[in-house]
Amino acid sequence: MTRKFFGTDGIRGTANRAPMTPDIALKVGMAAGVVFRNGAHRHRVVIGKDTRLSGYMIENALVAGFTSVGLEALLLGPMPTPAVAMLTRSVRADLGVMISASHNPYQDNGIKFFGPDGYKLSDEVEKRIERLIEGDISRMLAPPAELGRARRIDGMRDRYVEFAKRTLPREMSLSGLRIVVDCANGAAYKVAPEALWELGAEVIAIGVDPDGYNINDGCGSTDPDALCRKVHEVRADIGIALDGDADRVIIVDENGRVVDGDQLMAVVAQSWMEDGRLSASGIVATVMSNLGLERYLDGLGLSLARTKVGDRYVVEHMRKHGYNVGGEQSGHIVLSDYATTGDGLVAALQVLACVAKLQRPVSEVCRRFDPVPQILKNVRYSGATPLDNPAVQAAIEEGRKALGNGGRLLIRPSGTEPLIRVMGEADNEDLLSGVVDKIAEAVARAAA
Repeated sequence: MTRKFFGTDGIRGTANRAPMTPDIALKVGMAAGVVFRNGAHRHRVVIGKDTRLSGYMIENALVAGFTSVGLEALLLGPMPTPAVAMLTRSVRADLGVMISASHNPYQDNGIKFFGPDGYKLSDEVEKRIERLIEGDISRMLAPPAELGRARRIDGMRDRYVEFAKRTLPREMSLSGLRIVVDCANGAAYKVAPEALWELGAEVIAIGVDPDGYNINDGCGSTDPDALCRKVHEVRADIGIALDGDADRVIIVDENGRVVDGDQLMAVVAQSWMEDGRLSASGIVATVMSNLGLERYLDGLGLSLARTKVGDRYVVEHMRKHGYNVGGEQSGHIVLSDYATTGDGLVAALQVLACVAKLQRPVSEVCRRFDPVPQILKNVRYSGATPLDNPAVQAAIEEGRKALGNGGRLLIRPSGTEPLIRVMGEADNEDLLSGVVDKIAEAVARAAA
């Protein structure tokens, strides 16, 4: 079955355009509610969202869908994605929903699901939901006496802050650290500064004035320039940039230099290995992670298992093979001792724990390896994928031969946008640039 609604991370699209319309969201709520309506107990769903204007529209449509099939809807308001995953388990809900398009601009929105165990849904469950969306679900509506209720619940923000703080040793304090945190005008605009302050840090918060339109706009992990400037301005020890739903994190050192997810995974992996906390002899990352990370881990006697892009695939591999550290170069860091999905705040706290333990500047703690030159180009397309074009396939084959065994090429469609991503790695940057340019040009011609 070809998936019509679900991508690599739930359902996503432009707000008020299919599939992010109220009528489809209504059917999504009905279908997901039916799938998770098992047993005779009173079923409930927790629903969080980020700060996008369209969140109100999608939230109300989902609530109508869930209550129409008999689920009680517990509304969390603005809350990080990992908080929704944690709270789904904590309150013993049958289902968790996050309304967010993550790092995308405000005009996009999305719907992410978590099962009762706090993990994202499998492909098979998503297919079951899709079949119900496209079928006649009216016969599964609850009778009038069994309709669900909806209510907003308080105190959940405090519960998540306490959870995040407990991931550090009880005696650890961040006293003496000056931290700039950029919350991307998104879901963590209250919880992240609060948690850091309660742990003793001096906190300078930016990106904490959401207005429905400014989420991820010139701020957050996908645009850390403002954070870099602020770190310089206030002479901070570290900068922390979250994205719109706070499931990813990027660090900025005291010199204003950006530290990506690959370096952060290296920091945590080595620290946990030395402390005897690494549950497997390696970590899990995606095909996008830098060769430099793989080489660095190899030097420590650790392996790097790669999955396709998407933190859900990282998590699936971690669960299947017993890993407790994984993530993506983009900053999704999954620490399964604490969380079932990427958690930007918890990952940042683990980095801060390493800084406190080593008593060295962030620039030294978080620079574990020299990245192999990596070039990524995105080519937009409409209609059928241009990757099937013979000229594109020929350009890719020619590029692989040019790079040889010392390089890597990855050409794939984005799971969330109509883009072809052309990524290459090689020690010879000039050669690499030429190869990536030729492939990107071939894709652009085929997409024209």
